[in-house]
This record gives sequence, C-alpha cells and structure tokens, in this order.
Amino acid sequence: MLKIRLQRVGRKHDPSFRIVLTDSKNGPRSGRFLEILGHYDPKKDIRKVDGERVKELMATGAQLSDTVHNILINEKILEGKKKNVLPRKSPIEKKVEKEQETAESKDEEPTEETQKEEVTEEKTEARIPDEEKTTEEAEATGEKLTTKESSKEKAKTEESKEEKKTEDKEVEEEKKEDSVEEKE
Repeated sequence: MLKIRLQRVGRKHDPSFRIVLTDSKNGPRSGRFLEILGHYDPKKDIRKVDGERVKELMATGAQLSDTVHNILINEKILEGKKKNVLPRKSPIEKKVEKEQETAESKDEEPTEETQKEEVTEEKTEARIPDEEKTTEEAEATGEKLTTKESSKEKAKTEESKEEKKTEDKEVEEEKKEDSVEEKE
C-alpha cells in the first residue's frame, strides 16, 4: 500500500521534511521513496506541495499520514477537519465534560477515598502548629514533620553536638593540667 508522509531531511535541532510517496512497509527513516511531492519547514513555516499530484495519488488509493493530511487542509488542497496528531492514549477532553463529571461525582455518596481525605484534613487541623515533635515521636504516631519542625530539630541536634564537643575539650584540658601537675 502506498503512503504519503513526511521524511525528515534536516540536521540536528533544525528539522525540515520532504513530503514523499513511499511504500507503507518502508520505515520513515529508511530513505526510500518513490516520489517527492513537496517539502515542509516547521521553523520557517514554509509548505510547498504538488496538490494535483497528491489528488491523483489519493484517487488511486494512496493513504495520507495525519500530519500530511493537516498540512493539505492548511494549504486548502483538501477540505475537511484536521485530525488529532497527539498520542491516542490521551484524547483531548473538553472542559465542559470534566466539569459535568465532577458535578456528578459530588452528587453521589462519599467514597472511601474521600472519607479518608476528610479524616486526614481533620487530623492536620487538630494539630497545634506551635507543638514541637521529634522525628521519633512523629514516626511513632505515623505523622510527617513539617519543614519548620524538622529544621528546628536539626538545629537542636547541632547545638547538642557542639555542647558535647566543648565539654569534651574541657575534660581533655583538665586531664592535661592534672598530668602536668603530677609531673611537677
């Protein structure tokens, strides 16, 4: 089966395409084609297509790729609607449909997930912001510390480490003094 599609011919980061007639079994990067029907430069927005030849080939059964179909519609060679060239896994949904779905879901009874969300919101609201917890206490209760709480705890641990270092230094100095006195 013959197919009319784009074939990239540009350099790295500088795409430009040929519109070619090729066998559908040939890959788009194979370089094989039967006929060049035009070219397309998306950066400069230049499109040149041999419209009469494309119509002849379509009459004999050649298929168009979606992008080439949209280019031909822009050039007014074909009439009709453009095709969606985005991935088919995620079709474009209208905002109105989404709003209707959310309105319908609000009318229904609350599900387990919404009930769990409400419970977690109540727990966070009941929590006093001035209350300071250590990571051990938070892990025991299954809560997460906020960034303020965790930074406060880090500061406390750093202070305690510094205090221990100063105490150790004082103890070492006393030992040195004692050893000097004993030698005398």
